[in-house]
Amino acid sequence: MVTMAAKKRIALVAHDNMKSELLKWARVHKDKLVPHKLMATGTTGNLLQKELGVSLDALISGPLGGDQQLGGMIAEGKIDVLIFFWDPFEPMPHDPDIKALLRVAAVWNIPIACSVTSANFLISSPLFDSEFERQIPDYDRYLQERL
Repeated sequence: MVTMAAKKRIALVAHDNMKSELLKWARVHKDKLVPHKLMATGTTGNLLQKELGVSLDALISGPLGGDQQLGGMIAEGKIDVLIFFWDPFEPMPHDPDIKALLRVAAVWNIPIACSVTSANFLISSPLFDSEFERQIPDYDRYLQERL
């Protein structure tokens, strides 16, 4: 188990066709987001900084490795929540990176929102602004059980 602090480290990501949706969603929920540590990939990060008028950690663009960068940060315990508005109708050249990001987020048991509705549910949860005990993988036990 690991304790997520009340102040979360939130990664915000959006595919090109979904950036306007994420910007609109973030604008509506600005008051809930701003007290947390925000980070975003490439263009999304720059757009969010301008839209919200707040500073955030801008990583590299997703197709250039930003998705993998986020995955590494999740595995290192540096991200608590992933808001990733991806476009299910648009094939992406870096699709394996996207799948890997979603997989590592599931492995490390962090909350993931992939749509406006799931993001609304997540941000309206009382757990969003409070400490939370989350279970993390016990890989040693997993290996022992396989023997």
